[in-house]
Amino acid sequence: MAKELVHLAIIMDGNGRWAKSKGLPRTAGHLQGLKALKKVVQGCIDNGIRYLTVYCFSTENWKRPEAEVNYLMTLFTNKVYGEIRALNEMGVAIRLLGNREGLPPEALRNLDKAVDESAANDKLVLQLAINYGGYDEICRAVNALVAEGVTQVTPELIRSKFDNPDIPVVDFIVRSAGEVRLSNFLLFDSAYAELGFYDEYWPDWDETMIERIKKDYSSRVRRFGGLV
Repeated sequence: MAKELVHLAIIMDGNGRWAKSKGLPRTAGHLQGLKALKKVVQGCIDNGIRYLTVYCFSTENWKRPEAEVNYLMTLFTNKVYGEIRALNEMGVAIRLLGNREGLPPEALRNLDKAVDESAANDKLVLQLAINYGGYDEICRAVNALVAEGVTQVTPELIRSKFDNPDIPVVDFIVRSAGEVRLSNFLLFDSAYAELGFYDEYWPDWDETMIERIKKDYSSRVRRFGGLV
């Protein structure tokens, strides 16, 4: 059977469809999605999950309409740091994952402040994947090794150049809104991750979804290429 679920990763999908189903603008879905994230974070803490990585904005999301991209950047600039007091009370440490180039300076400043001011928290590490792509992550790591003069790479060397190499490899990657693909998320670390896909739109997720996910994970048999 699967071991304890230590690191959960979520592809948060369906904000726009949730909003459309209620006759609301897409931005309303993103705001509701942020509220759902707080519930999910609490659910992870309640269920003993130590690491949570969430796919907030991909390297491909820049293709979306400018107004939507700008709104999301405003959320990263204002809302994440605006929740820092609540996150500190919950014991959540923020970490960033992704390419910093291209992100608005004010967003980076406030995100970095959230990382610094939550660093001592020890209930849950919340890794925010912003301007993140699996291809980009691997390329940045390999280029860093090349710059150091490394001529032969290993998986361990590549991972050592990731943004947060101290965070353990993901155990379970799940996605909301019924889509069944990884969308360039955690391509390196997903090599032996379990996968789960759920129909509920992201804004409808709450603590009960984490209980369901943990139960689903506990039923998996993880062989890692060997025999049980």
